[in-house]
Amino acid sequence: MRLYFIALQFLTIIPLPFTLRWEENDLGRSMAFFPLAGLTIGGGLAGADFLLAEFLPRPVEDLLLVALLAAMTGALHHDGLADVCDGLAARGSRERFLAVMKDSRIGAVGVVGLVLGLLLKYQALLALFPEVKRQALFFFPAVARFAQVQMTVGARRAREDGLGAACIAGAGVTQLLVAGAITLVATYFLLGMKGIGCWAVLSLFTAGTKVWSHRRLGGVTGDVIGCASELNEIICLLIIVGMQRM
Repeated sequence: MRLYFIALQFLTIIPLPFTLRWEENDLGRSMAFFPLAGLTIGGGLAGADFLLAEFLPRPVEDLLLVALLAAMTGALHHDGLADVCDGLAARGSRERFLAVMKDSRIGAVGVVGLVLGLLLKYQALLALFPEVKRQALFFFPAVARFAQVQMTVGARRAREDGLGAACIAGAGVTQLLVAGAITLVATYFLLGMKGIGCWAVLSLFTAGTKVWSHRRLGGVTGDVIGCASELNEIICLLIIVGMQRM
């Protein structure tokens, strides 16, 4: 359970009643439990939905859920989405792309990408049928955290410093297999075979993102991992909305 709590501490701002000591490769090793931490985040969203649904109009409540997700995670991966958008807009060399992502300032394209991402999450949540909404609230944070593991394991480092490099150093095939097993079991119990299909599409998308990052940047960075996670959340919700029509 120690590695689970390390994952939870890294991925959220949820306070723990005790102090954890990290060793050199603990962050990478804890990635085996990233999907479980994602389910915990989803549980917080589902619990908030249960409490707020009776008192607030659906549009207001769903906007609060988007805000709660950003608050629980400390907007950890939103920065990655914005930085990758800015890097794409720079249209320069690999070194230029990496320099733009490392810059603490967010450019206009990054702001647009971040706003569009938040709006897509909000509109997708609003479009969910009530009978599938809470299952989706559990599911999409979990599958996005598995995407982080998929992006990390077997990747090259685009730079030698940063959180991405720390994750790559400690994560291996064992972490990928454990994280995949947790994700698949949770997916089947939450959404059945349609959920498995959604997970398969997202895994293909993440694999493509990883290939692109290696070709464009020579590896992955923490920002690219965070961007992939955010895109997985958005695409996952859009797929679930689309599946409602099937």
